[in-house]
Amino acid sequence: MAAAPRRQRRALAGVADTRPRIALVGESAADVREVMVEGVSGIRAVHGRAERPRWEASRKRLVWDNGVVAQAFSAEDPESLRGPQFCAAWCDELAKWRYAKETWDMLQFGLRLGEWPRQLVTTTPRPIPLLKRLIGDAGVVVTRAMTRDNAANLAPSFLESVLGQYAGTRLGRQELEGEIVEERANALWTRDMLENARSGAAPELARIIVAIDPPASSTKRADCCGIVAAGVDANGLVHVLADATLAAARPAYWARAAVALYHKLSADALVAEVNQGGDMVRAVINEADPSAPVMQVRATRGKYLRAAPVAQLYEQGRVRHVGAFPALEDEMCDFGLDGLSSGRSPDRLDALVWAITALALTPRAPEPRMRRM
Repeated sequence: MAAAPRRQRRALAGVADTRPRIALVGESAADVREVMVEGVSGIRAVHGRAERPRWEASRKRLVWDNGVVAQAFSAEDPESLRGPQFCAAWCDELAKWRYAKETWDMLQFGLRLGEWPRQLVTTTPRPIPLLKRLIGDAGVVVTRAMTRDNAANLAPSFLESVLGQYAGTRLGRQELEGEIVEERANALWTRDMLENARSGAAPELARIIVAIDPPASSTKRADCCGIVAAGVDANGLVHVLADATLAAARPAYWARAAVALYHKLSADALVAEVNQGGDMVRAVINEADPSAPVMQVRATRGKYLRAAPVAQLYEQGRVRHVGAFPALEDEMCDFGLDGLSSGRSPDRLDALVWAITALALTPRAPEPRMRRM
């Protein structure tokens, strides 16, 4: 006759363990103890001295005087969760777990005590399938906190440094803003490609262009008006300088915005796509500033075919982003053969493509004066 399971034997003996049990699951055993248990914001630190649970290192568990037990587990060993059972769990930095799915699955089978077993996940978001599935689950409550929300507990110099250096970048949006920064598998651009193109300032520029991708209409449901500025230096490197794209606006409004950016950057010309507006595009720009030179361009190929040579320049390291342009970069990393995944028009991207095409992919004879940004 096979022996009864341990839990069943204890229950038959009249000594069933009814103490609440919690699973503490971290990236590694060291992370559980050093961060979740003993860390500055760990479990022991947030308790008053009289209520502080004791850490039993040999058994890898926290024990409270009221009988609650929290057992430590490492996501490096999913099988260690096979067998134990819990009424609650805290999973920290799930997006970093080496065996995220395997560990999570084993934990679910162990959450079987009490009337309503629950679990808490705290993590810097990364676009891993498990985390995206949890966020999309109707039974999951999602809260987000930005680094600046915790300013009272951080050194002011730290906050100033990281915001100044990383705000708007992929890493900053992930680590500081709590966003899941996505990219499509078949997109022309990748996040790594754009991060490698990041620069802090532009050198002397030989030519600056402000490109405009006008919307077909100015209704509330209309596309945005893409307005992007870029310049080229003496070595042929293109530097993206600004994204001043506007939500659906009347022609006079986006024309004034484009002309204002033209003057702000002391640009050489405005490049405007005229497929949608024809001569009207030049007319509204001339109304905003009759002296601003306008180069009209017309799309004769699809957006993907126009964008592919520009993406190749990025792959060759011939384009720099002076700072971060989150909305523009989101479009770039979501743009594939079938356009954007949302089905909307890639207005910022279109303007970027026109600007870089004019600067680096269109033959030009004279060389204008040098300037410093």
